[in-house]
Amino acid sequence: MAAIRERVSLVVMGVAGCGKSTVAARAAQRLGLPLVEGDDYHSPASVAKMRAGEPLTDADRAGWLARLAGELAAHPAGVVLSCSALKRAYRDRLRAASPGLRFAYLELSPALARARVQARRAHFFPDALIESQFATLEAPGGEPGVLVLDAQGTPEDLAAAIGAWWAGTGAPQPAAAGG
Repeated sequence: MAAIRERVSLVVMGVAGCGKSTVAARAAQRLGLPLVEGDDYHSPASVAKMRAGEPLTDADRAGWLARLAGELAAHPAGVVLSCSALKRAYRDRLRAASPGLRFAYLELSPALARARVQARRAHFFPDALIESQFATLEAPGGEPGVLVLDAQGTPEDLAAAIGAWWAGTGAPQPAAAGG
């Protein structure tokens, strides 16, 4: 009898407007894993700060990252998390909670991020904060377990690329994974 391996989790990451929530939802479906939407875990004070056009600080993000790390730890069978994960220290905090954690980084230009955020309706994040996101971003290229994708692809194509990468990494696959 084969040993049962612990499942691996995935963070779909990038700046605001990269499509992480949409792509994470499609990737979760494709991988047969539950989805955790990172925006749902921001404190009311942080949401108010962002609505007002004020960038979050490391201190503002600390509790949020702790809650997200708790969600990763609470899903030993694997989960897909949408989270900006802008700094290496943030990613390392999440990695500490979930051994083998992988990241799909949706990369795009500041101009495209701004255009996408301006087009969103009913979201608390204003386009005025795009510049601060890029100023904070420490791109994860070269870190272990990271797939870098061009965020200009369709959500379906990006989720398919994540699925193909996931299969090629040796990550445990669900028996009924969709294709």
